[in-house]
Amino acid sequence: MQDNLQIRRLTSLEDPASIAALSEILIDCVDGGASVSFMHPLSRSRADGFWRGVAAGVAAGERLLLVAQDQHGEILGTVQVVLSQPENQPHRADVAKLLVHRKARRAGLGAALVTAAEDFAARAGKSLLVLDTVSGSPAEQLYKQLGWQVSGVIPDYALWPNGGLCATTIFYKRVGNSRLG
Repeated sequence: MQDNLQIRRLTSLEDPASIAALSEILIDCVDGGASVSFMHPLSRSRADGFWRGVAAGVAAGERLLLVAQDQHGEILGTVQVVLSQPENQPHRADVAKLLVHRKARRAGLGAALVTAAEDFAARAGKSLLVLDTVSGSPAEQLYKQLGWQVSGVIPDYALWPNGGLCATTIFYKRVGNSRLG
């Protein structure tokens, strides 16, 4: 990762500038063909609405929101840790919406965000993390390089932003030291 980038946790999303920056990243990822739950074209109002929903989860303590910022404070990437799980899964969290603006890719930002998500999840008492990503994508390779284990592949799981079905790979990783039993 570039030395001038910082990963930090946002404890609220009340600042309109943060929502605008995160919306810009989400729109850029969808424009670039990332299958991240949205179809192309993604409007600014729909992206803003998504982040307002995330803000509610952050405020309720249901999820962690991490961002990567450059030396000027510009948000270039983000990832979430969904802490809120069913009562029989208190040890587990989902890693979701790893998004890196195309202008900041290939600099180690995605790896830094995932590693930070793992650390924050472990500090929150989670010992098992789960995520899914498009099969055959650069993100799939990243997770493998970071020690995530493939649980399986689901064919025709989601649509690409411009249409057409894509498979998804389900990953898990053990973090921290806690074991329930």
